[in-house]
Amino acid sequence: MELFSDETLAIFVPILLYWVYSGMYMALGQSMDKYRLHSRKEEDSNNMVSKGEVVKVVLLQQLVQAAVAAVVFTLTGDSSSTVTYHKEPQGSSSSSYYYSYLTLVRQFLVAMIVLDGWQYAWHRYMHLNRFLYRHIHSWHHRLVVPYAFGAQYNHPVEGLLLDTVGGALAFVVSGMSPRASTFFYSLSVIKGVDLHCGLLLPGNVFHLCFWNNTAYHDVHHQLRGSRFNFSQPFFVTWDKVFGTHMPYVLEERPGGGLQARPLIAAKATHNGEKI
Repeated sequence: MELFSDETLAIFVPILLYWVYSGMYMALGQSMDKYRLHSRKEEDSNNMVSKGEVVKVVLLQQLVQAAVAAVVFTLTGDSSSTVTYHKEPQGSSSSSYYYSYLTLVRQFLVAMIVLDGWQYAWHRYMHLNRFLYRHIHSWHHRLVVPYAFGAQYNHPVEGLLLDTVGGALAFVVSGMSPRASTFFYSLSVIKGVDLHCGLLLPGNVFHLCFWNNTAYHDVHHQLRGSRFNFSQPFFVTWDKVFGTHMPYVLEERPGGGLQARPLIAAKATHNGEKI
């Protein structure tokens, strides 16, 4: 008898990983300052919300996520799982069933595309609509200098709409099982933390696999980047399709560390232009 159901794991494992993974980044401390995209002083002075308030808002969002996930799993039941199972050949030492890995890969890709598309559309619209930006999305941009556990710091309405509903939609459309969704939601959470961690560490597997990395999203959080780089959490495809992709250059930051400069800003500086 299993101690926890697949649905329970899918609800709570990603939340646990959020705090463990972001905590690992925060615990690195000054030893990794040479890879920081902003100085510690900027993190303390430029942000417009305290870390204590960030923790409270993130916990509220995760509580809502857990409640919605429980409702979705209850409504979909076993019908959400369309994973193909194959029985191992007779004579095998095990008579258990195993996932069709091709089906699982397809479901992950579908879920990633759905979540990326959903978040891009709403994220961009919240920047274009002055009312939505001022009253809802501006909460997230109070973190001018992002850090790991601030990844899910959003207005509760935005957290529900972009993350919670987006995740539920990806689950339903892809047809993955609750067990598979545990891994997908965990990947999504870790990727979101990685985008906001403020550290461009060498050998980071996510930076090797995805162009949408810490520096790419940092450009969006910069004031000049607010009209660009809306894509999250996985690919940069929608930015390229709709003309909101802003390349950047990595430079050494005065005083140590790195900085991601939007390419348009770097070119203007090189040409002596004022922007």
